[in-house]
Amino acid sequence: MIDWSGTVGERGRLGRRIFRAAVALSLLGIAGPAGAQTDYYNTDTGRPVRIEDAYPVERYAFEAQVAPLRLERSDAGEYHWEIEPELAYGIFPHMQVELGLPLVFLDAADDRGRFGIAGIHLSALYNLNAETRTLPGLAVAGSAALPIGAFAPDRVYPAVKGIATRTFRFARFHLNGEYTFGSAPAEGVSVGEVTRWMAGLAVDRTFPLRSALLIADVFAEEPMHDGGALEWTAEAGLRYQLDPFFALDAGVGRRLTGDEQGWFVKFGAARAFGVRSLIPVSRR
Repeated sequence: MIDWSGTVGERGRLGRRIFRAAVALSLLGIAGPAGAQTDYYNTDTGRPVRIEDAYPVERYAFEAQVAPLRLERSDAGEYHWEIEPELAYGIFPHMQVELGLPLVFLDAADDRGRFGIAGIHLSALYNLNAETRTLPGLAVAGSAALPIGAFAPDRVYPAVKGIATRTFRFARFHLNGEYTFGSAPAEGVSVGEVTRWMAGLAVDRTFPLRSALLIADVFAEEPMHDGGALEWTAEAGLRYQLDPFFALDAGVGRRLTGDEQGWFVKFGAARAFGVRSLIPVSRR
């Protein structure tokens, strides 16, 4: 862990440098565009809310989440900055894999700042079926946070998630449930942002003529440490598509219960693209 102290202005300049570097790194992999996508319609975890839908990115398509930024202020006066560039790829039909690198900066109330990596995040999502008149869209996902960085968990904690999406004329509903395997850590040992289980519900409303989506969710989490207080969080957000390949999102939320209650805001962008050499050419 890096302990860094200095004036508020110096910490602000450091945060801006981190943000610009993350954006630059995220843009390095962007190549030619893939086929047009309605990306505003595909809600991923954290963009702009925690609860996601049951659908992956298209096969052979990449989606770069360009330095999504989250700023949280706890009721104790501590500021928590997080930037997590992510890259998703449609590796098989109905399946995507994803790599994320969360960067965390804590601006504590005692006037000391700390910066570090919160583990390397690996995940895969598989869509089991499209929606029908009787069945919702269903998906399963697996993930793990590698114990790399100052704010990472103490070891690998694998997790499995179930996702359901149901569309009605007036709105879509999404149900997520996630469970993390592994024994509870000793008291005082960091597990990063890993929780024992999470369950939540989201509802969204799309505006196709404006390429926009409004969404809100509520979810509960149980901490990995034994005896931790159940945490309830509520969020709301907006996604807007600028063109067939670029979408913006923003959100606001609050931790309602638990040990670290507080408000947070989120901003992000996603760029869909393809690499021609990875797309097979059909031969007649």
